[in-house]
Amino acid sequence: MEMPKEQIEQIKKQLFEQIEKTFPPEQIQSTKQSILEMNNKEFQEFLIRNKIIKTDSESSSKDKNSNSNQSPFRLIVSGEIPSYKIDENKDALAVLEINPVSKGHVILIPKKNVFESEKIPHSLFVLTKKISKKIKEKLKPVDIPVFVSKILGEMIINIVPVYNSKTPENLDSPRKKVSEEELIELQSLITSKKKTAIIKKQKTTIIKEDKIRLPRRIP
Repeated sequence: MEMPKEQIEQIKKQLFEQIEKTFPPEQIQSTKQSILEMNNKEFQEFLIRNKIIKTDSESSSKDKNSNSNQSPFRLIVSGEIPSYKIDENKDALAVLEINPVSKGHVILIPKKNVFESEKIPHSLFVLTKKISKKIKEKLKPVDIPVFVSKILGEMIINIVPVYNSKTPENLDSPRKKVSEEELIELQSLITSKKKTAIIKKQKTTIIKEDKIRLPRRIP
């Protein structure tokens, strides 16, 4: 079955990120160009050959969970694809989207494959709420909608800050190209903790008048 265009674009972006991080400099451009020249069918066959995705029969097999660690999301969770972590708990990893819809776009990836929305652990939504609060405090968006989506058969959660209420961003909005420096700066901003001012109480000594001793005058 042919994959939706949105999924194909998402995988290409993840692959390009991995290529830029791991390939020799002289091979990066030619490899990326070869992928860009593939049509959707050729690209899907390329993904299957390289075990990045499974065929329908493979996906329905019993060993689906153990083999699916080749997907971009599994590689992010394992650390094989570098990411910009915002937070995590025992069930999920939250990272900045490298091609975001808006500033502060975060995706939450279950640490174990989740294939149905009703099986998403409650702790993912707890983490979503926690991160949304951080984004609201640090970036001041007008709204912070949350989208649950299925990409490559896996359920993930998108936090997409909205900055213009007249034309609110969503997952169909144009993606932005963000530099590594910008991502690092944004990661630092969102994850930084509030500094609590510590005021030290100064000890004040009160001298009573009846205890003041003046030097005796010399006549």
